Amino acid sequence: MVEAESEKISIVVICGPTGTGKTSLALSLVDRFPLEIISADSRQVYRSMDIGTAKATLQEQAVAPHHMIDLIDPDQEFSVAEFIDQSRPLLADISARKKIPCVVGGTGLYIRALLNGLADLPSANGELRKQLLETEEKGGRGTLFSQLKAVDPESATLIHSNNIVRIVRALEVFYLSGQKMSALKAEHGFAEQPYRVLKLAPDFTRSQLYARINDRTEQMLSDGLVDEVRALVERYSLDLKALQTLGYREVVRFLKAEIGAEQMLADIQKYTRQYAKRQLTWFRKEEDIIWVDSSTKSDIVVQSIENFLLE
Repeated sequence: MVEAESEKISIVVICGPTGTGKTSLALSLVDRFPLEIISADSRQVYRSMDIGTAKATLQEQAVAPHHMIDLIDPDQEFSVAEFIDQSRPLLADISARKKIPCVVGGTGLYIRALLNGLADLPSANGELRKQLLETEEKGGRGTLFSQLKAVDPESATLIHSNNIVRIVRALEVFYLSGQKMSALKAEHGFAEQPYRVLKLAPDFTRSQLYARINDRTEQMLSDGLVDEVRALVERYSLDLKALQTLGYREVVRFLKAEIGAEQMLADIQKYTRQYAKRQLTWFRKEEDIIWVDSSTKSDIVVQSIENFLLE
């Protein structure tokens, strides 16, 4: 039975690249709308990783309820499937209390999967993954990518030849299901539409975005990012998987005396700009996003939400 549009939960999404002020935009709307914020950031689920993930401060969290942050310790695993399993009941609960769920974040896959569901792919198989990695080791770099090009060329065009994690996953799906991962995803097509959604994204020119990223990186270091990473290293280790992510890995290199402070700053800025560029490419493909200059067109944001809620 198809759910009537009026019966679906209404959700506001504020998405876009890192450094665009998504949290600030969401908080600026709290006086106008009864929003509760659901973070869609793959790293903000970790406790003790606050500065480097640009997590909402305690003062910001006091402005409006925040969900899906500080869920697990940095040495624990968290998947997109777990994000969906924990977030969807929140959407229902917030809506039932006559509040508006506002999904805020830059992890595009999390947002897409939350709103539309995931393709029904086989679960991970540790033994098969081990065999595949051994094949790569014995055959040399590029062996598995060549396999992928042979069995699923469509997926191969979407995966970088050096991204061994995604290559192994695509091959794993093929060998376990007998079907191409690209075909399974196309069949699913993220077609499930259980919600009414308004997507907004702060819009900046490329030069403006890069300048914001450069400034924010300096602010993160000023706010104590190095001390945050040092505390994580002391509690866990330099090999902690979460410390191999953007912003943290560069500080780890600094703590290991592999680079100096100036190089650390420059590297974080450079790699964050590159990441933002990839995010921008992802979100520009989402045709239903309304791009707004939140600094000069806040009235458009408010009007868009009001019209959406009245529909």
